[in-house]
Amino acid sequence: MSFMTDLINGADNKFDHTGLNALQKVTLRAVVMAFLFYGLAALEGMIMRTAAVVPSIPPVHGSPEHYFSIMTVHPIVGIFGSTYQLVFGAFMFLVPMLTKKPLYSIKLANWVWVLITVGTALSWIACFVWSYAPLYTLYWPLPADTTQFKTIGGIVFILGIALIMFGTFGFIYNIYATIFARVGIHQNKTMKELLISGFGIDGMLNLGYKLMGKQPYTKEPALSLPVVAIFRGTVDTFLDALIILGAGVLVLIYLFADVGGFGLDVKSVDALLYKNWFWWGLDLVADGLVLIYVAGSWYLLATLITGQKLFMENVARAALMLELLVSWMVWSHHLLADQGQPEMMKLISGEMVTAFELLTQGLALFITLVTLWKARPLKMTNELKYLLGGLIGFGLAVPAGIIQADMAMNRVLHNTQWIIGAHVHIAIIVGLYMTLYSAVYVLWPHVTNNAKLWSQKLATAHFWLHLIGGIGMGAFMGMAGLDGMLRRHMYFNGEFNLMMILAGICGAMLLLAWIIFLFNIIMSIGIKGLIGIFLPSKNKEASYGI
Repeated sequence: MSFMTDLINGADNKFDHTGLNALQKVTLRAVVMAFLFYGLAALEGMIMRTAAVVPSIPPVHGSPEHYFSIMTVHPIVGIFGSTYQLVFGAFMFLVPMLTKKPLYSIKLANWVWVLITVGTALSWIACFVWSYAPLYTLYWPLPADTTQFKTIGGIVFILGIALIMFGTFGFIYNIYATIFARVGIHQNKTMKELLISGFGIDGMLNLGYKLMGKQPYTKEPALSLPVVAIFRGTVDTFLDALIILGAGVLVLIYLFADVGGFGLDVKSVDALLYKNWFWWGLDLVADGLVLIYVAGSWYLLATLITGQKLFMENVARAALMLELLVSWMVWSHHLLADQGQPEMMKLISGEMVTAFELLTQGLALFITLVTLWKARPLKMTNELKYLLGGLIGFGLAVPAGIIQADMAMNRVLHNTQWIIGAHVHIAIIVGLYMTLYSAVYVLWPHVTNNAKLWSQKLATAHFWLHLIGGIGMGAFMGMAGLDGMLRRHMYFNGEFNLMMILAGICGAMLLLAWIIFLFNIIMSIGIKGLIGIFLPSKNKEASYGI
């Protein structure tokens, strides 16, 4: 096949969008939007990397205010617009696939990706057009302070966040309605059995019964381990969406009051109480939702790649339950340097409970690696390479985060580039995203009806550029942080140029990796196929994810 033929019709003309069922199409729509937003986030990241070296170049409006507006919306685009969409799309396909039941509502699934897409776009527009820049912490009263930011920018930004949260609620309802539907393999299961399995209580009971020398509580849990992880992580997703939406409503009340001509007193809201509430919700994204979802994804990928049962499955089920409980109590590690935060809360929540995450995530990594090791020799497929890359990412990022969960070290590191580079960026870009790339390659034949990947060489180039670029950028940013470079701060005298130039080179590798991946996917499905994904499905086949 010629280059132009593949570009238009896909590799060897093997992708037929007319044969896709509704579930396959809605999954691919979410994936497409997720990777487009990833590219926008990568471009924003390069603008900020450039600004760290030459501050006068990147701001579109020629002012630091616009730089900070980019910094404000960057995590919204990367986390909600990209990561949420990719995770939600994958899980709305995987749950039917793993439970052998149809997705509760395809229409609701379409609303999910539309709401998140529109919401992310609105938040981006608010920052680009009106330079709304309270930064992503949204500490009170900054997001409602109309003396610093245009009211219209704040309203559009928060409305965008609200749409994202409504889309999240739609995802949650769809997942739970599917899991608890008493059809197919769950036709004879009671709600009690499904709940016990969903929370991992059966795994804990099995461990307890084994220690007492009794027969297992259940030899066939109602829900498979990956579904348990999705169920468990979605609990944190719900709490996170509820809290962030609540904070957004509060901000909107103040902003609309300003539009109406009567300003409300921002001192009526206790800033420290708001900060704890906000961080409790936001931390559920990272320490609850991400870690639980990722652990479940590792378990699923390991079993699919090896074709073997997961090592220490009951322990894995119990560990997911422990991670859920831990995720509710660790938010205070974000407030260790806050003078108003109670010392006991710092000690118990910020230090002691947070340390458990090293155990729970370390256990998930160990179980996954042993499962892979017991199945050797294994072919180094794309899904295996990216899974190993994801394990490496969290193996680096989790300890980097735990280092900060100490009141002494936190004073030195927390407001520097260390946290955002060595911890956050490596966790998301290397740990989370490489795990998701592995899932993409595993699901590729299922969602495309065995479409051919255009170039394996490009897939390999993408892997190495993403892995080295992600680790390198995070590491060099972290090194600058160790030297005292603050985050959310501009430097005009080249104080950290060497580390920022090296971080910029690695960031350029990430951007190039994304371009290569996107090009490879477009060549695999063709422009006609890409357009066809967004057309209504003519395939009336039941959407079971298989």
